[in-house]
Order: sequence, then structure tokens, then C-alpha cells
Amino acid sequence: MKNMVRFGLLLVVVLMMGVLSVSAQDDVFRVAVVAPSATNDLAFSQSMYDALLRVQAEMGEDAFQFDFQEGTFVVDDAAVALRDWAASGEYDLIIAHGSQYGSIIEELAPEFPEVSFAWGTDVNTFGLDNVYAYTAAAAEGGYVNGAVAATLSESGIIGVVGPIEVGDAKAYVDGFVNGALATDPEATVNVTYIGSFSDVPLATEAANAHVQNGADVLTGSAQMVVGAIGVAQENELLWFGTQSSQADLAAEAGVSFQVYHWEVVLNDIIANLEEGVLGGEAYTLTLENGGLTVDISESTGLDEETVTAISAQIDELITGIIAGDIVVLPPEPEATPAS
Repeated sequence: MKNMVRFGLLLVVVLMMGVLSVSAQDDVFRVAVVAPSATNDLAFSQSMYDALLRVQAEMGEDAFQFDFQEGTFVVDDAAVALRDWAASGEYDLIIAHGSQYGSIIEELAPEFPEVSFAWGTDVNTFGLDNVYAYTAAAAEGGYVNGAVAATLSESGIIGVVGPIEVGDAKAYVDGFVNGALATDPEATVNVTYIGSFSDVPLATEAANAHVQNGADVLTGSAQMVVGAIGVAQENELLWFGTQSSQADLAAEAGVSFQVYHWEVVLNDIIANLEEGVLGGEAYTLTLENGGLTVDISESTGLDEETVTAISAQIDELITGIIAGDIVVLPPEPEATPAS
């Protein structure tokens, strides 16, 4: 009889522990992310990974957990992961971090209406109530970097190594060019799009071509910029970056970096999901909402006086952009109505 009582008590304790365990798990916000490149790419994928770490640091590891599938540049592989995550029911939010994944989300989200999805960079939610979209006003930090680059350039020739002429990469390049020319109308800004986000040798080749053309300042976007940064270091040029800080890699060549803070978007999405709102909203990182920052490299080889001067210049430019006094991109021409 005593053994039966002990067994009964033990069973109750085990069941209570199980209930407590489930309750604890239910309090954890879980995210799954697929991204095209590595979490240490110093560019697009790292910008999201770092943001997730910042959210986790704020909420606590017991309250926020995430799975990050990096290097998924093959869209079909991403589709498999996204479907598996959606079907599992284990995640509060599933993120497809790459504009190439848009068609997958558009197809998948209606099949799992109780699952929340987010994707970017884009502003299209496809009219679906369980899809969030996000992008970055990359032209803003691009304009700031371009203005500082024109100020520091001695040759008046600046080289840009772009990936593919789309999305936030194009926005950054356009903003950079406008900022440089607004600061020095006599400057020459040569832009080369290599047609790839990840081809480091091709980015290196493009950067070397800029050097041969007399550039003393370089910039670029996407994970392939590690090649261009190497060229900047080898030739003692200045480097300006975007998406993530590349200060450690650029070392003394680095000047300033536009950094994406996706946690601004993630925090709002998490708050919405806690209220039962699964999607239907698009977000844009800006200098005004703190989603974009322009950070001067702590490793820069510039002297203290120059750093002080460009710091003041950056502050003034950001203030002007937020106030609307500086237009980073010219307005799109209106379509001529058909006669």
C-alpha cells in the first residue's frame, strides 16, 4: 500500500513537472530564419543575425529563441525549410530574409493562415493577413557615406562596387552617388554592378579596376564586398560600408558604416503577435526610427581632427535628412498620361 502511495505521489510530481515544462515552453517566443549567406558575412545576413541576438539579449534566452539556417542561396532549399517550419507549428514567426524568397512566401502563407511570416527586403505583403514585409531606406545612409567620401577624397574619383541593381543595394548606391555629387559636383563616381551578391573574386576585380582609374575611395554592398575591402587595404584607400559594420575587416581603411537594426522591426512584430496580429504590415528602417545608424569606425586610420570633423558632418547630414531638408533621392518622374 505504501509503495502504491509513493508511486502515486511520484506520478503526480512527474506530471506537474511536465505541465510546468510545457508552460515554460509556451512562454518562449520562437523564430526560424532562412538567409542566403553566412551569419558572419559582414553584410545582409549578418545584419539580421545580429538583430536577433540583440532581441534575445533584451528579452532573455529563456524568453526568446531562434533557429537560423544560413547559406541557403538555393531558393528550392529555402522553400523546403520554410514549409517544414510552418508545418511543425513550433514557431511564432518564420522569416525569409532575402527578396529572392518572396514567391515562396506568397505561395506558402495562404496554406498556413495561422502561421506568421515575414520577408524582405520588400514592402509587399501580398494582401495577406499573416505576412509582414520589411525593407531599409538604404539611400539615407548611402547619402551620408557619399557626402563624407567626397569630402575626404583627394583625387575626386570614387569607386562603387555594387552587386545586382535591385532592392536596398541599388538604393544605397543611388543615395551614395547623390550624396557625393551634392557635396562635390566636380567629383567622379564610377559605379560597377558585378551581377552577383556573393562573387568575391569578381568584386575584387571590379575594385582593382576602380583603383586603376584613380579612385582613392571605395564603397559597396552585399557579402561580396570582402574582396573590395581587401583591395582598399592593399592600396591604402578609404572604405565606406553598409548593412553591417565591417570595421574589424577594413581596419584602418574603414571610415563609416551604415548599420541595419532589424530589431526595430522585430520588436514591433513581436508586440503585434502578442496581440494576435499575424501580419498585413510593411516596415522600413530609417534614420529617424533608429533602424539605420551611421557609425564611424573605431579602427579608422584617420587622425583625430578629421574624425571630429566628419562626425559633425554626419550629425548635420542626418539631422537634415530627418527634417526633410535634404532629399537623398530625386522624386520619380510622373508617368505621362496616355492621350
